[in-house]
Amino acid sequence: MAASIAAAPGRALWGCQGRRLLLQHLLGGRGLSSGTRRPAASDKAHFGFQTVSEAEKEEKVYHVFENVAEKYDLMNDSMSLGIHRLWKDILLRQMNPYPGTQLLDVAGGTGDIAFRFINYVSSQREHRVQQKLKSHQNLSWQDISSLYQEEERNSLGGSHVVVCDINKKMLAVGKEKLQHLGYSQGVSWVVGNAEELPFSDDSFDVYTIAFGIRNVTHIDQVLQEAYRVLKPGGRFLCLEFSQVSNALLSRCLYSPAIFPPHSLYDLYSFQVIPVLGEVIAGDWKSYQYLVESIRRFPAQEEFKEMIEDADFLQVKYQNLSSGIVALHSGFKL
Repeated sequence: MAASIAAAPGRALWGCQGRRLLLQHLLGGRGLSSGTRRPAASDKAHFGFQTVSEAEKEEKVYHVFENVAEKYDLMNDSMSLGIHRLWKDILLRQMNPYPGTQLLDVAGGTGDIAFRFINYVSSQREHRVQQKLKSHQNLSWQDISSLYQEEERNSLGGSHVVVCDINKKMLAVGKEKLQHLGYSQGVSWVVGNAEELPFSDDSFDVYTIAFGIRNVTHIDQVLQEAYRVLKPGGRFLCLEFSQVSNALLSRCLYSPAIFPPHSLYDLYSFQVIPVLGEVIAGDWKSYQYLVESIRRFPAQEEFKEMIEDADFLQVKYQNLSSGIVALHSGFKL
């Protein structure tokens, strides 16, 4: 998905990363997280509907997002008819970040969640300033000017988002968007694997991952890492495609005795989305994989149990657009 991080947080982040890199070197490149392992040639994983080695899956997924990076945002708009924007807005409203919130957005690539976070926090700060002015009607113009100048200097109230993605090309697209949108503070970019995050324990108030967890090799390991880097009281939020609950969308359109059964949702997913991928991005295969990966991802209840198995509490989910997408939430308590 490069803005400079504030001086003190930057030194802290660099310090923990520097120590981690040194330890990784001393340990022969192994991660610090318990249970982290490199994929063996004999370990198998799903790449869409294919069964491949874990190492091969990681390489294939990397190339998929390398191929789609430049057209990623356009394709999201085309495939979802723009509804993905509403889903991400709902995630931010659920998060409801307060001034000073430290957010880690994993698989955040092109920065959609990060930029929404900055806008949300900035608007909240502006609202507080306006409320303060209304409650002090006798302020002088010097006081009012001073208040607004202070707001401009610290519009995020110490809030910061770290965008972490394993794919350098996706991060590069995010950085280009950052420059285009004119953000000058509050965002930093880190290349990192969701299964072995390069951050210290208890570092963040909120962890988000939007449309990324279905592409990892070990979902359980990603959830354990999310729990590790969150502060006590921190919140996990995951936005991901899920199992459709609408009878009309999931109803078979053909008789199984004559044709293979297909739902309206399946027809759109398998017959329209890859075609859009070819027309817009010149890449049929990558979008065929993305559709297949959605079908492989656990249903809402099963994924909820996986989050609970990672020791998160108060785990809940909300179906969006009839279950096409689900927003799961849990807390580290």
